[in-house]
Amino acid sequence: MSDQFELNAEVREDMGKGASRRLRRLADLVPAIIYGGEKDPQPLTLVRKDLEKALENEAFYSQVLTIKIGKGKEKAILKDLQRQPAKDSVMHADFLRVDDKVAIKVHIPIHFLNEDTCLGVKVQGGIIQHQTTDIEIQCLPADIPEYIEVDMAEVETGHIIHLSDITLPANVTSIALALGEDHDLAVASVIAPRGADEDLEGAPAEEAGEEEGEEEAEGGDSEE
Repeated sequence: MSDQFELNAEVREDMGKGASRRLRRLADLVPAIIYGGEKDPQPLTLVRKDLEKALENEAFYSQVLTIKIGKGKEKAILKDLQRQPAKDSVMHADFLRVDDKVAIKVHIPIHFLNEDTCLGVKVQGGIIQHQTTDIEIQCLPADIPEYIEVDMAEVETGHIIHLSDITLPANVTSIALALGEDHDLAVASVIAPRGADEDLEGAPAEEAGEEEGEEEAEGGDSEE
């Protein structure tokens, strides 16, 4: 997937907050940094429109990228992105160098399938809830999946899908599950509609009242 995204970058010589503001306002560039591996951190600048175009693709956030710096190329993943709170514009990007032979940790988006035809929704009137929208995994760069699929078709009302219920691609492991069974987190569930919950809660009380009436009637007969 590393060939899917390629960004052109320039080495940044002018450092500091004032310099970064000038880059963003006057040159429409975004300050960035690439670090990790056996090399020193390297400050960079990226063309804003190129970066923002790439960010429109979901896979850009988790896949291996190729960053061209002068005549050289670096393989990296996007590690952090700082945005301006009011305008949501990109202010700074951090990239982590990757080695083809070294496993890395990365968050992969979940694609929920067949939600419209989910048994718990279409037949039983339930509502789907997402407890998370991504999974943190560990694998070699070449094995990073673009996304993880979770099929909701057969999930019934009241059922919960956990991390352990998801089949991950070969050579990919879940960071949470590697820590033990107590980290088998919920991913999605189908809950009953509110009215159904109230009916279920009311039923035992009515049945209890009927049983008490029967017991009193039986008790009265025995006293006579």
